[in-house]
Amino acid sequence: MTDNIELLNGELFRHDEILELMKDDEFYYGYLGKAALSSSSIKLLLDSPKKYKYVTEYGSPSTQGLRDGWLFHTAILEPDVFEKQIYVDVQSKNTKAYKLAKEEHGKVFTMKEKNDAERLADAFLRNEHALELITNCEFEVPAIGYITARSGNKYPFRGKADVLDSYRVVDLKTTSDLKAFPYSARKFSYMCQVYIYSQLFNKPYEEFKFIAIDKGSLDIGIYDVSEEFYNLGKERVLDALDTYETFFINAACLDSYCIKGTLWKRQIK
Repeated sequence: MTDNIELLNGELFRHDEILELMKDDEFYYGYLGKAALSSSSIKLLLDSPKKYKYVTEYGSPSTQGLRDGWLFHTAILEPDVFEKQIYVDVQSKNTKAYKLAKEEHGKVFTMKEKNDAERLADAFLRNEHALELITNCEFEVPAIGYITARSGNKYPFRGKADVLDSYRVVDLKTTSDLKAFPYSARKFSYMCQVYIYSQLFNKPYEEFKFIAIDKGSLDIGIYDVSEEFYNLGKERVLDALDTYETFFINAACLDSYCIKGTLWKRQIK
C-alpha cells in the first residue's frame, strides 16, 4: 500500500487522509469524479472518449434506473440515510408539490419510489442466501490505488465496495430481467468493475460475487466470476487506458476520433 496518492490533477494526498475524505459523497463523486478514474469512467472511455470528456466536465443526467438503484442500495446498506431522504406523496414528478419540494431540497423522491425500494429491500433481506453474504460485513467501503496501463504509466482509480469482508467483495445489482443478467453483465461491462475492485481491495476474483434482484418478480440471483470474465475485464480496462492516454495525456485531437469497422458481408434481409 502506497503512503501517498497522486491524483490526475497532480494533487497529493496521504492514503489514510483520502480514504477518510472518500466517505463523503460530495468528495467521492464530485471532486474525485474528475481527479481519479473508476469503473464508470472506464465504461465511458470504452464507449467514447468524447462522452467521457463531456460527462467528466458537466456530469450525467440522473435516470430512473439510477435513482431506483441508489434507493435500493441505500435501503439495504445505509437505512439511516434512506430514512433521511425527502419523500413527496405525489402521483407525478410534474406536479407543483414535487417541483416545489425539489426547488427547496434539491434531491427528492416520490413515495412510490420509496415504496418500490422498500419492496425490493424486504425481498432481499428475506432471502437467506443473500442475507448470508452480507452478514457481519462492512458496507460502502472506499478504496483508492493505482492501476498500470500497457505503457507502464500508473493511474489513480477509486472504488467503493457495496459489501466487504476479510476475503470477499459483494456487489448489489437491480435488473428488469434476472434471466438475462449474465448478458447484461457483459453489456454494461461489469467485468471492468471486477478487475478494478480486485486490484483496489486486493481480493481474488474468485471471491467476487454479484447479487442481483429482479425488480418485477423479486427473484434473486447470486453469481460468481469466472477467470474468463476477469481477464476480459482486465483487457477492457487496459483498452480504455490506451484511449485515455491517446486523447487526454498525448492530447490527440478528439475531433479526429472515429470508429472504423466492416459490416457483415452476407446480405441482411
